[in-house]
Amino acid sequence: MSRTEFIISTAVILFVAFCMGWFANWLAHRFTRVRQTDVADLDRMSQELHEAEETRDQAITYLQQREAELTNQLAQTEAELRAAMDGLRDARQEAEELRGHVERMNLT
Repeated sequence: MSRTEFIISTAVILFVAFCMGWFANWLAHRFTRVRQTDVADLDRMSQELHEAEETRDQAITYLQQREAELTNQLAQTEAELRAAMDGLRDARQEAEELRGHVERMNLT
């Protein structure tokens, strides 16, 4: 093999290696490339997630307010019940005292 043939064969081998490397690079980028539709889908999903989080936060706030209102209403109802029970107890005690007084009046 002469020097010229050696140089030409080396150049052909290097050119083929370059072409194979370029093709492998193109193929890798072709399969790993992000499509515009994928980016649009990700944007849409992130927007929907953001809206869902806002809705969840609003629901949590509403539930906390409602819980506070119901707790307050329960406390008021319990206070009214205690007052009514105290009034009933006092009325029963007064009725007993009046019965006792009437019985004593009837005995004399």
